[in-house]
Amino acid sequence: MQANDARLLRGSAIPTAAVAIVAMIVGTVIAGTKGLIGAAFASVVVLAFFSLGQIAIGKITNGNPFMIMNMAMLTYLLQVGGVAILLFAFADATWFDTKVFALTILAATLVWIAAQVRVFSQLKIAYVEPDGKR
Repeated sequence: MQANDARLLRGSAIPTAAVAIVAMIVGTVIAGTKGLIGAAFASVVVLAFFSLGQIAIGKITNGNPFMIMNMAMLTYLLQVGGVAILLFAFADATWFDTKVFALTILAATLVWIAAQVRVFSQLKIAYVEPDGKR
């Protein structure tokens, strides 16, 4: 994993984890233990899906930087599809609050994406080959 990939992962995961903690507190206040479980489960899902996706993009594009946009779009599509499948699979679950679960996924996903955009805009990534190859 390159230094930029690690900064991007860390810069996205930390704010998302902070939102997850807030969501678990709010979920507990609103829906009790089921709200806490729903928020915690949703937080783990978002952090796992997006972290694994970021690691995969970093590993795949490390050898072939021209594939970054294709792999980023494919990875994002798979992540959103996976979250949608989870939402449908657990729509009738009774062991956690499904509304807290869905709202936590939404909030954590939006924070992850916003943090990723912020960190990426601050990275100083060269637009040309540093060694001068063409």
